[in-house]
Amino acid sequence: MAAAEGTLLLLTVLIPLQVSILFGVLHAQQEYLNNRQLNCSNSDSITRGFACNATSDQPSCQSYLTFRSADPSYANLATIAYLLNSDAVLMTTLNNLTDVQAIPAGTPIIVPANCSCFGELYQHNATYILKAVGETYYSIAYYTYQGLSTCQALQDQNLYKATNLTVGESVLVPLRCACPTSAQSGEAIRYLLTYLVASGDTLSGIAELFGVTLQSVLDANRLTIDSVIYPLNPILVPLTKEPTKIILPATPSPPPSSATSPATTGSSSSKKWIFIGVGIGLAVVLIIAAAAFCYRTRKGRKMEEQVLPASAPPPKKASEPSATEDHSALLKDSSSWSGSGFREAIHSLTIYKYEELQRATGSFAEGNKIRGSVYRGSFKGDTAAVKVVRGDVSGEINILKLINHMNIVRLSGFCLYEGNSYLVYEYAENGSLSDWLHGEDPQATLSWKQRIQIAYNIADAINYLHNYVNPPYIHKNLKSSNVLLDADFKAKVSNFGLARSVDGEDGGGLQLTRHVIGTQGYMAPEYIEDGVITKKMDIFAFGVVMLELLSGREAARGQSKDREELLSTAISRVLEGDNVRDKLRGFMDVSMRNEYPLDLAFSTAGVARRCVEYDMNSRPSMEEVLMALTKIFSSSTDWDPSSNELSP
Repeated sequence: MAAAEGTLLLLTVLIPLQVSILFGVLHAQQEYLNNRQLNCSNSDSITRGFACNATSDQPSCQSYLTFRSADPSYANLATIAYLLNSDAVLMTTLNNLTDVQAIPAGTPIIVPANCSCFGELYQHNATYILKAVGETYYSIAYYTYQGLSTCQALQDQNLYKATNLTVGESVLVPLRCACPTSAQSGEAIRYLLTYLVASGDTLSGIAELFGVTLQSVLDANRLTIDSVIYPLNPILVPLTKEPTKIILPATPSPPPSSATSPATTGSSSSKKWIFIGVGIGLAVVLIIAAAAFCYRTRKGRKMEEQVLPASAPPPKKASEPSATEDHSALLKDSSSWSGSGFREAIHSLTIYKYEELQRATGSFAEGNKIRGSVYRGSFKGDTAAVKVVRGDVSGEINILKLINHMNIVRLSGFCLYEGNSYLVYEYAENGSLSDWLHGEDPQATLSWKQRIQIAYNIADAINYLHNYVNPPYIHKNLKSSNVLLDADFKAKVSNFGLARSVDGEDGGGLQLTRHVIGTQGYMAPEYIEDGVITKKMDIFAFGVVMLELLSGREAARGQSKDREELLSTAISRVLEGDNVRDKLRGFMDVSMRNEYPLDLAFSTAGVARRCVEYDMNSRPSMEEVLMALTKIFSSSTDWDPSSNELSP
C-alpha cells in the first residue's frame, strides 16, 4: 500500500514536470545570449547563432532585423542595405523613407532578411570588406554590425585568423535571425524580428513597441518576467504581420526643479558629506592608479627601446650594404623630393637597388616591356611590374602605402636612380582593361559576367577611396587604361599620380585648379570648363568606363578633336525617344555576340547615364552606384546565357 502511494506521488510530480518541459520546448524558440558572446574565446552553439532544426521547423523564411543608423557611413537606407545584404527597395517601403534620404544617427531601421539554415544554425549572410588597420572580429560584430553577429560566429565561418586580418579582405558576416517554430506558427506567428536592444530598453517596452504580448517575447527568448536584458544581445520579437516603421516613444521631460532647496536635518547633512568624502577618496585613488599605470607603461616602453638594440644583428659580409647605407644612397638620388615626403614614402616599403631591377627586367629589355614605361620583372620567382617615372613620385607612394584594397593595385617597393623613380607593383596577368576592349586581337573578348564583375570591382575601389580612406582621395585619372585585370579578371585600379586628398570635414570639399590635365572623353565638364575638382569627377569618369564595358567603344573617337564623338553624350541618344531596346542592342559590344541579358544591360546603361550627367549635382554618389551594381552583379551571377532575353 505504501509502495503504491509512493508511486502515485512520484507520478503526480513527474507528469506535470514533463508537461511543463514539453510546453516550454514547444513555446520557447531560442536561448538568450546573456552576454556570453562578449568573451570571444567562449564558443558554444548559442554564441554562434540561433539553433536551426530543419526537420521540424522551417529551413528558410522571411525574417527581419533592426539596425540603428550611424553617421557618416550608414546614414541612409542604401548604405545600410549594402552593409546588411538587404533589399533597399523593400526597406524604403517598410521604413517610409527614400533610399538616399539622410537619417538621424541612432534611428532604428527595419531590415528584411532571408533567413536560412546553414548546418545547425539559422543565419542571414552579409559580406564585409575590411576597411581599416586594426579591425577585429570583435569590432566588426559589435561596433560595425551592432551585435547582429558575434565574434564567435565570425571566427567559426572565416578562414582568416583573428590576429591576421588585412585591409581589403572580404569577411563573411553571419547575421542572427530565426524562423518560427511549428508551435509559434500554430499561434499565427509569421515572422521573427531580431531586435537590437538599446540602453534603457525593457522587455515590456519592446513588446509594446511592436504591438505584441510580453509573454510571446518571453517565450521566444526563454526569458522570465524578472530577466535582465543587455545591449549587444539581440531579442527575438514574434510578429503576426509584417513590421512597419519603428516610432520610438517620446522621452518624458524632466520634472521642474524647485526654486529653493529643502531644509536638511543634521543627520542627512552628515550623510551627504560622508558620500562626498567617499566620492573624493575614490577619485583620488583612481587618479593615482591611472598615473601609476601611465608611468609603468612609459617606463616599459623606454626599457624596450633600451633593450632591443642590445640584441645585435648577425655580422654581415663585407660586400653586403646595410639598410643605413641603402638609405644614404637613396638620399643622394632624392634631391627632387621633399624631405618629409621622402621619409614618409620609405616607411614600410621595400627599397630596391637599381642592379636588382636590371636583373629582374633583363636590363629593361624590349621583350619585357608591357606598355609605355612599364616592364615585367622577376623577383626570386615572383613576377612584378616595374614602372619608370621621371621626377617626384612621393605623393603617389604616400597614397598607395596607406591603401590595402583588393581592387587597388598594390605597391611593394621602389628605387631612386640618377633622377628616375622606379615603382614596383603587383603584376596583373591580363593587362589593362583598354587592351581587352580596344585591342587588335579579335580573340580577346570579355563576357557579360566578366564586364559586370569589372565594373563592380572598380566601383568598390573608388567607393573605398571616397568614403573609407582618411583623408578621402579623388583618383582624378580614372580610365580603362588605368584599370588592370588579374588572372581571374578581377579589376585593380592603378596610376595614382594625379590623385589628391579631399578637403572639408565631411570629405566633400570643392577645390579649384588652373592646371587642367587628363584624357579626352573622361574629364568631367565642370573640370574642363572651370577647373572644379570634387568626387563627382571620378563618378563621371567611372560612368564613361561603364559605357566602354557595354559598347566596346573608346571614350572619344572621331577624325579630329573638334569632331570627336564622346561616349558620355552618345548614351543619351540611345536611352531617349522610341525603340530604346533596338538602339541599345546597336550600342552593345558586338564581340559579346548578343550573349547578355538585355534587361540588365538596360539597367547598367541607366546607371552609367546618371554618372555622366552634365550637372555634377545630378550624379549619384559612389555609394549609390555601388549599391545599384551590387544588385546587377548578383542578378548577372545567376543569369543563364542559354536563356537570354533578347527578343522584344
